[in-house]
Amino acid sequence: MKTTRRSFIALAALGGLAACSSKPQQQGKFRSYDGPPVTQIMVKKGERKMYLLSGSKAIKEYDVGLGFQPVGHKQFEGDGRTPEGVYYIDRQNPNSLYHLSLGVSYPQQDDRDRAMLLGQPPGGDIMIHGRGPWGRQQKARDWTAGCIAVNDNEMEEIFSMVRVGVPIVIYP
Repeated sequence: MKTTRRSFIALAALGGLAACSSKPQQQGKFRSYDGPPVTQIMVKKGERKMYLLSGSKAIKEYDVGLGFQPVGHKQFEGDGRTPEGVYYIDRQNPNSLYHLSLGVSYPQQDDRDRAMLLGQPPGGDIMIHGRGPWGRQQKARDWTAGCIAVNDNEMEEIFSMVRVGVPIVIYP
């Protein structure tokens, strides 16, 4: 009986120490976020910067990689450019090949019209995403087919903060 009681006290003490020793660890790639809501995403392609805004205040800033032809607005599928203009986040993909991803609502009607005038498909599947196993192999800063890339750790943070419907404004 004494041995059982001592074992119980020892386990309780160890449990108490473990609970006090550090803050909880994140489980996997999904994080929680309880800060101010992200109301807009702003990307400045020329600066290779992305800002998460709450109202008019930037609450986070990230260095980004762009399409492999970073200058100019996306014209058609395969041109390697990142679109410019006003879009919105239209989906979350927790099973992305690039760790995690958020879909950008490209193409819109004017994008489809522009590509049609060029006799080309507009392309699609433009995302904000991490690097994942394929992106980690890329050495160039601008390596995507037109997406906006951050590192996987940053993407976990962004994924937890941004909801579907948030506008994204992409500047030259």
